[in-house]
Amino acid sequence: MSALHRPHGTLTDDSDPILLTPEAAGWSHTGLRVLKVGRRLPRMIETGEFEAFVLPLSGSLTVRVDDEEFELDGRDSVFSRVTDFVYVPRDAEVELTSPTGAEVALPMARCERRLEPRYGAAEDVPVEVRGSGQASRQVTNFGVPGVWDHADKLNACELITPDGNWSSYPPHKHDEVSECEVVNEEIYYFRIAGRDGVTPSREGFGLHRTYTADGELDEDVAVRDGDVFLIPRGYHGPCVAAPGYPMYYLNVLAGPAEERSMAFCDDPAHGWVRDTWASQEPDPRCPVTDYEGRVR
Repeated sequence: MSALHRPHGTLTDDSDPILLTPEAAGWSHTGLRVLKVGRRLPRMIETGEFEAFVLPLSGSLTVRVDDEEFELDGRDSVFSRVTDFVYVPRDAEVELTSPTGAEVALPMARCERRLEPRYGAAEDVPVEVRGSGQASRQVTNFGVPGVWDHADKLNACELITPDGNWSSYPPHKHDEVSECEVVNEEIYYFRIAGRDGVTPSREGFGLHRTYTADGELDEDVAVRDGDVFLIPRGYHGPCVAAPGYPMYYLNVLAGPAEERSMAFCDDPAHGWVRDTWASQEPDPRCPVTDYEGRVR
């Protein structure tokens, strides 16, 4: 099994789907938890040296932290709508409760500064259509620099790729300091919709590629619902949604730079593809969702 591809079930912790620390990933900054919150059964989380977003994947939540309370109007699935979220600081005790039960992602970054908690409303989250033609996809920019600046190191966004389309394309990298990139460790957390296009299912699949110019990394893997892929370095992309199975992924990035950035460099062998988008029409299925719900 690839050290970078972590299939569903290989990162579990006490029945929670994912507990991925930087140490488990083999790097320094970026982590991810995905946990279950039972119906009216509070969950207590200690953030330690990590800042995090509390991002409902399914269900709604009440988040209590630092004597503040936030109500998150969640969603049925990641393919249904854009969701509210909360930023929670390092060195905090966080209580999560749900009236009906919920599944929650906590993208995390090791950080130095302790900021106050802050609520993010779904209606304020920019939804971008990126690419064109068969490279059309939705990017939900809830936790990126310039949109959400209330974080020390943590960057995060969501993507939905309609079935049959390509995303994370052209391939790109962010593993050195250069005129076009900064250093970031990145996590891809995949959800794959089943036949109804909404409900996550292990039935479907997609494809993901990561490689380096020197060939030391060269991985093409099939990804299924709940899988994780780690990007310590190298070019990554495309992510391809198999026909019939829309693909979602949560990107989590953090690195050593003093200022948050998600700057990257395209693989020069494939960057020319961006120039072709001007003569193509975007896929009419994008955007797939907004804060009110599925738009098509």
